[in-house]
Amino acid sequence: MKRREFVRTAGGATAAATAAAGTAGTAAAQEVKPDWPSGVTNGNLGTYQDARGESEVTVQVGAGGSGLAFDPTQLWVDPGTTITFEWTGNGGAHNVKAVEDGGPAGLDSGDPVGEEGYTYEYEVTEDDAGITHYHCVPHTAVGMHAGLAVGGDVPTVEAGGGAANTGWPEDIADVGMPIHAHWVGVAAGLGIVLTFVFTFYTLKYGESAHTGHGGTQ
Repeated sequence: MKRREFVRTAGGATAAATAAAGTAGTAAAQEVKPDWPSGVTNGNLGTYQDARGESEVTVQVGAGGSGLAFDPTQLWVDPGTTITFEWTGNGGAHNVKAVEDGGPAGLDSGDPVGEEGYTYEYEVTEDDAGITHYHCVPHTAVGMHAGLAVGGDVPTVEAGGGAANTGWPEDIADVGMPIHAHWVGVAAGLGIVLTFVFTFYTLKYGESAHTGHGGTQ
């Protein structure tokens, strides 16, 4: 590779790395989920849906292979959204009920029902703002728990874990994906420095002994 070609290639790679680092850092900062209580995060299935902006959403009651879960298990909506809880008919008789002191939403479908297609509608209001932990009373001991987050003023964490307002995991052993923005920046900076060092070495001491100079090898 000629010196000019090398410099152009190195410069392009550096710019691409910097742009990627910026994009990754922004994405990491923007991707957040509600900070669910442990009873919700330990619920069966564990699916999540951000349904903010939607006027209607459906939650399956009796989801999963054993029929002992809510799907989505974790749901984020706006006030004014109508949630339809629809029974699958699997896993026995279920109900939907907020756990005691589990949050502001007054979820309560009544007695357990096992009929497929049975529905319970709940219209979310401003009074439900926050995070509510609910469960199926007959199957609470086997993990049929779920959570409902309402509105934008709820505590959040970065998607994948780690508090959104700190940038550091609570336990150093949790360092990993998603990569925090400052670590991405450090890696990009190191790459830029190494690129310039290599460029300087090549320009000062000439091309590699293994690079052709236009003649027959």
